[in-house]
Amino acid sequence: MAKKDSCPICGKPVSPVHTPFCSQGCRDRDLLQWLGEGYRIPAGPAEHDEENSPPPGLDSANDPD
Repeated sequence: MAKKDSCPICGKPVSPVHTPFCSQGCRDRDLLQWLGEGYRIPAGPAEHDEENSPPPGLDSANDPD
């Protein structure tokens, strides 16, 4: 794990302009990780609760035609 005064992406010294990163490049890489769902917490499948489920949408099988 990187020290407090080093970039969490590459480990280089932190730049005051780009804190907590060393450069704009590492800042951008971190943002791309967030946007691309690179930082995720693994979890099991969600439980299906029919009682609290939303009503069927427009694309459901309950088409009146």
